[in-house]
Amino acid sequence: MKHKPLPIGVEDFKRLVDNGYYFVDKTLMIKELLENKETVNLFTRPRRFGKTLNMSMLQRFFEATEKSNAYLFDGLKIAAYPEYMAYQGQYPVISISLKSMKQKNFTLAFETYKYLIKSEYSRHKDFIFSKNVLDEEEKARFLSFIQVDATETMYNQAIGFLSNCLKKAYQQNVIILIDEYDVPLENAYHEGFYDDMTNLIRSCFESALKTNPSLEFAVLTGCLRVSRESIFTGLNNLKTYSITKNKFSQYFGFTQEEMKEILQAFSLEQYAGTIAKWYDGYRFGLTEIYNPWSVLNCIDSYLQNDMVACEPYWSNTSSNRIVKRLIEESNERTKSMVEELINGTPIHTQIFEDVTYGTIDVNQDYIWSFLLFTGYLKIISCETIGNETYYDMVIPNVEIKSIYKNTIRSWFIDHVNRDSRTDILESVIHADAEKLEDLLCTWLTNTISCFDEQENYYHGFVTGLVSGFNGYMVVSNRESGNGRFDLVVKQRSRWHHAAILEFKVVEKYNQMTKACEDALKQIEEKDYEASLRDEQYENIAKLGICFCQKRCRVKSGGVDHFEY
Repeated sequence: MKHKPLPIGVEDFKRLVDNGYYFVDKTLMIKELLENKETVNLFTRPRRFGKTLNMSMLQRFFEATEKSNAYLFDGLKIAAYPEYMAYQGQYPVISISLKSMKQKNFTLAFETYKYLIKSEYSRHKDFIFSKNVLDEEEKARFLSFIQVDATETMYNQAIGFLSNCLKKAYQQNVIILIDEYDVPLENAYHEGFYDDMTNLIRSCFESALKTNPSLEFAVLTGCLRVSRESIFTGLNNLKTYSITKNKFSQYFGFTQEEMKEILQAFSLEQYAGTIAKWYDGYRFGLTEIYNPWSVLNCIDSYLQNDMVACEPYWSNTSSNRIVKRLIEESNERTKSMVEELINGTPIHTQIFEDVTYGTIDVNQDYIWSFLLFTGYLKIISCETIGNETYYDMVIPNVEIKSIYKNTIRSWFIDHVNRDSRTDILESVIHADAEKLEDLLCTWLTNTISCFDEQENYYHGFVTGLVSGFNGYMVVSNRESGNGRFDLVVKQRSRWHHAAILEFKVVEKYNQMTKACEDALKQIEEKDYEASLRDEQYENIAKLGICFCQKRCRVKSGGVDHFEY
């Protein structure tokens, strides 16, 4: 059976329809927007949840074009409402995406913005000039944006001025669409020019959205809520629809009913449970939502008969740079709460709707609001105590849990003290149990742990600490002798030193010593040294290591010396 192609990475609504891609129909969002009658609408959702495609859909619906786009909506849900289809193709539209303003410094970001403005002016130039509605001064000003020689002050008014020109030409108010408004703000936060970028965004958008008589309505998208204090001072016509609001909740991501239809369309109903475990779990308002980007990639893998279909696709495209930074800079209480999340325990905290990149460092508790709005947490319940509301939140699904764990493990490698890790390696190679125990206990105390994987977690923890050294190789879970050892560290070239590490995990501290002894006994009985003897290693250390939460016990079986 031939299926429709999957629209992975397709963000142009016209291309999607014209090329027959599978489409999850979100067109009733148009009806709801028209009924809503709000002047400025902001939708905040995590990255890759369909914001850009929806913005393209809105542009194709409302924009007046030489060739009608009405056919794109044939057979879709909005077509059942002729009173709303009457709005199709009736407005001039300004559509700008700020995704490309992710630059290394403010100068490059501002230059990118200039060319975004140039592109939008160029798109509308022929129609506006054909109507001969601009005076000579307005024509010169218009052309200066196309020639990219307008003054910096003029760019503050660029969107507002273009909307005025469009209204004169069309005799109709303008719809303004601004996609991913906060991408340049997030980038500027990381790169160190957040204040300059905030000033640019504020000055460029105020004339377009605050005091613009040519505006019919506007739609903005981003991850975080616009802070009136930092971006749109005095903007009183802004309506924000965050993930905590129920209105419009079904239009970003896939609902349960939509997922059922998708799996039926591609004959993959048998994988419903697995896909739900990995990519379900988000809650926008009262609506349960699947991550659309990950679902589409997973379905494609199933259709291609890949060995592994369910993977953390979202983490490969959505920046987790901010998550890593927040965890690295967190205090002990925050680290403890992250551990609770990873281990499946809900956290209980407040949520601040107005959190922005510029305020993250003001209050350590802002981290939870940020993680919620960017897709790393979900609300499961809330309660109001006095004038304050507290939320219980958990990690949404397996995919997001893997991001937390991978971020933590990369943190071990990227931000370790090199000398401390060298001491660990030397203690392993020379079977210095007392020193190794002290070092591992210090690391366990100062870092974030996830105990739900038990031995696998500690295995990855130690592997990260002893990896990456020139002249040494780390081998994990390899057969040797009569069994499979946990970890071997060995010199690459001289074949003098190697070490066998066997891990145990116990629930009670008084069980740790015996578990270390059992680990050493296992090394001997299963002859894990066999492959190292075959490779003619001269000095082979043996270590039994036991973990109990953030405690560690190490016992040495000594170093066996061989002459060949």
